[in-house]
Amino acid sequence: MIHRARWEGPPTGGGPKVVALGGGHGLYASLSALRRITSELTAVVTVADDGGSSGRLRREMGVLPPGDLRMALAALCGDDDWGRTWSRVVQHRFRSQGELHGHAVGNLLIVALWELLEDPVAALDWVGRLLGAHGRVLPMASVPLDIVAEVELDGRITTVRGQVACALTPGRVRAVSLVPPDPPACPEAIHAVLDADWIVFGPGSWFTSVLPHLKVPRLARALHETDARRLVTLNLAPQPGETDGFSPQQHLEVLRQHAPDLRIDVVLADTSVLDDVEELEKATAALGGRLVTADVARSDGSPRHDALRLASVLDEIFHEKR
Repeated sequence: MIHRARWEGPPTGGGPKVVALGGGHGLYASLSALRRITSELTAVVTVADDGGSSGRLRREMGVLPPGDLRMALAALCGDDDWGRTWSRVVQHRFRSQGELHGHAVGNLLIVALWELLEDPVAALDWVGRLLGAHGRVLPMASVPLDIVAEVELDGRITTVRGQVACALTPGRVRAVSLVPPDPPACPEAIHAVLDADWIVFGPGSWFTSVLPHLKVPRLARALHETDARRLVTLNLAPQPGETDGFSPQQHLEVLRQHAPDLRIDVVLADTSVLDDVEELEKATAALGGRLVTADVARSDGSPRHDALRLASVLDEIFHEKR
């Protein structure tokens, strides 16, 4: 178990090359910590959202869903006035009686640049420069994706399509796949993974934000081939409707089922989730790694990671000698 003082500030430059995988609030938490300990940070973000503002823009404009990309950019904003202000701006949602209701400002900004530049990666880089983002944000695939979940309910196996439907299913998700099944991976994301020192999986919605990266064939191959070390940050609580009743070790078992040949070097778990340390250590060892436990949750009792505590622990792990 690691006990460390709270992280005091961002790096002055340099640091390990880190690629963080995920989407939504989980990736936001990871990036909020990682930007404090390295200036060499890339987020590779899922592009399967089909709900809310992202789903509307995806259906109307035929674009990648921008919401998770927007959240990742907001997480990379600095703690100065510029960063805090722009983070609030891009996260702001309109409230009206018309068609703008529910749209996030950042979603519209990203889609506008996509239209103008006709290059999703260049557009995201422009938004990152505007925000003063401490890192780069990339989509995991170059086309919008649909998640298809295999769900067990009342002893029967059915399939559910769409990220929102998968997240809200009343059954237990057993496995996920993607439509299309062989989407083109983002070339810049592949390069970042192969060039990384560390790859970070999670926290986040396990089946809809973390595992989908392993279902993009070229990206999955890069995640297996890279010389980078791989770390999994476990969730602080099961995801309602998606991983209800899952223990921490079950999350790792599902990861192994989806990528049996993927080696994980470190699994990081908060001390509050340790219901069976021995079983969690066994599940970690089955992936080839070691378990690190630490206090990384917020002190208010909510199931959310504290960015400064998480940064402190990750910094120590990254600088351990191999």
